[in-house]
Amino acid sequence: MQARGKIFDDISQLMTNAMGVAQGAKDEAETAMKSLMDRWLADRDFVTREEFDAVRAMAQKAREENEALKARLDALDTKA
Repeated sequence: MQARGKIFDDISQLMTNAMGVAQGAKDEAETAMKSLMDRWLADRDFVTREEFDAVRAMAQKAREENEALKARLDALDTKA
């Protein structure tokens, strides 16, 4: 009976080790895929989210300044 328990312990240890190897392979595959995607995106000259948000903020500020200048011009036209 002890031999049978030893066999099950060995199989259990083998399965545990196999799961560890599988997890390591999964992590390695995810890292490789992320690296591949990062390189692919960099080669396409896509803008980052931060760059997009900065340009959007600049455009919004320019619109607001244009509206303020238009209002000043309109006010000058009504005085003249």
